[in-house]
Amino acid sequence: MTTKLLIALILLPVLAYVGLCGLMYVKQRELTYFPQFTRIESARTDFELRRGDVVLRGWRINPGQRHAVIYFGGNAESIQHMREHLVAWFPEHSHYLLAYRGYGASDGRPEEALLFADALALFDHVKNETGTEVVSVMGRSLGSGVASYLASQRPVHRLALITPFDSLAGVANHHYPWLPVDLLIRDRFDSMRHLADFRRPVLIVRAGRDQVIPADSTDRLVASLPVPPDVLMLPAADHDTALAEPAEWQPVADFLRR
Repeated sequence: MTTKLLIALILLPVLAYVGLCGLMYVKQRELTYFPQFTRIESARTDFELRRGDVVLRGWRINPGQRHAVIYFGGNAESIQHMREHLVAWFPEHSHYLLAYRGYGASDGRPEEALLFADALALFDHVKNETGTEVVSVMGRSLGSGVASYLASQRPVHRLALITPFDSLAGVANHHYPWLPVDLLIRDRFDSMRHLADFRRPVLIVRAGRDQVIPADSTDRLVASLPVPPDVLMLPAADHDTALAEPAEWQPVADFLRR
């Protein structure tokens, strides 16, 4: 075997790995966000929030109440299906559900910094529109990362996180242990860092059969919170079916009304 052939045999897998890492870096947002499963016509929404040249669309339910709840959906979640649960369990609250950029009927393309800025704008809008000092926030999966950031920047009254994670990097490291995730990932959704100083009540809803968020990721988030959270374990639920059963909502309702 010649020296050149030997070098080529050594370099080939190295170059292939580097090329794969480069592809993952370039395509990572396509692998992170799945808005294509949520798109609907704007005529089916009833609430808009203008952000420069981008219009975000969603739903406003039961306006004019003394308390308000903002809901941030999961990845690929059609958040309009959450409306009936919110109305049924929290009739004394106003509710705001806004699709992320590129999701539902909203304009734009999703990325972490923009989703965070939109969340702040939505919170400020809700406060100004309702005049309430009591705004609680719910976030599911990806939405738990948005909700956690919002809670670090605004006076969130109560925070309910459904199938949450410590950080998106932590989840990606679990699913892609062969990649240098910490070097590649741009949108980190570092909830553990964002909630490091949050001392308001927190509810963590866990799915016993979650195949998307590893249990140790949620464990790290729970352990890091400065005030021990309430934890609702749903042993039979998977990542997509948490809070699918009406009976599972009672502890959430008790938490937000407490």
